[in-house]
Amino acid sequence: MNSSQQKRALVTGATGFVGNAVTRALLSQGKSVRILSRPQSNRELLKDLSVEVAWGDLRDIKSLQEALKGVDELYHVAAQYTFYNPKPQEIYASNVEGTRNILEAGDKAGVQKMVYTSTVGAIGIPLDGSPGTEESPLSLEDCSGHYKRSKFLAEEEALKLAQKGLPIVIVNPSAPVGPRDVKPTPTGKMILDFLKGKMPAYIETGLNLIDVDDCAQGHLLAAEKGKVGERYILGNQNLRLKEILELLAEITGLPAPKFQIPYPVAQMAAWFSEGWAKLSGSVPAIEKEAVQLAKKFMFFDAGKAVRELGLPQSSPRQALKKAVKWYLDHGYIPPKQVKKIKLKD
Repeated sequence: MNSSQQKRALVTGATGFVGNAVTRALLSQGKSVRILSRPQSNRELLKDLSVEVAWGDLRDIKSLQEALKGVDELYHVAAQYTFYNPKPQEIYASNVEGTRNILEAGDKAGVQKMVYTSTVGAIGIPLDGSPGTEESPLSLEDCSGHYKRSKFLAEEEALKLAQKGLPIVIVNPSAPVGPRDVKPTPTGKMILDFLKGKMPAYIETGLNLIDVDDCAQGHLLAAEKGKVGERYILGNQNLRLKEILELLAEITGLPAPKFQIPYPVAQMAAWFSEGWAKLSGSVPAIEKEAVQLAKKFMFFDAGKAVRELGLPQSSPRQALKKAVKWYLDHGYIPPKQVKKIKLKD
């Protein structure tokens, strides 16, 4: 073990949205950070960070053993977060087998605390319309699409290992928003589509938003205060999609879409979109899994994490504004469209 002032953490997924925020939060606490990265990963978000890079892959156990040497804390944030992949077996190999591999390797390496990043998609939605909690049941049969199924199975692996005595705490982020959503995530894509004027209508659904930096702090707090074998929802405010778009309209001065798409129409559009993507080798504009998820309001109660961990609850409106500003500053929006955007306080 390293001294308390020089604790070393290994972060997977540090080149992605949430993992990068976790990396920055750890560095701000003065911890030594090592990241697991594949050689082909885009490390643009790491260029200004003082981190050690361990080359490896979640499916390569030997590389995981090397990466975990001398590590005190493990933050397994990496996942294939996509609602469309023409080779779905890759999602399970990364999200399920990869999770089991690194948690078992962490145990063998003597890691003292392991935080596994799951998702609220692995938590049930109560039939009475109330927000989901850590106790809301969900079965594999309830999971729509490969991403959600893979994360459900990965969380089951983490829970089984925790029951065997491994020091694992599970966090379930809702929909993080903020700067550095470089890929972007599905939530970030929604913001980008709005900014680009590519959202003429919306579907009736709802999300729980959280500032990505609050979500990152939740990971660190879970390592510090979380109970082994338990899970914590990292979320903040429940908002209908219509309300989120109205907030974006307030922030940018752009008009919010007024038309609501009926669910069957959205389903049909996603079916055609994925069909064309398979034929053309492109990315679908609308994914079937995203539409299936939209059928339910993804509303959750983060009260347990607020009470037990001290999860911060910053303004989701400000998080949306930070996301908008980051996309504007990094050239994601065509110049012609940028001229239409008037950022407001």
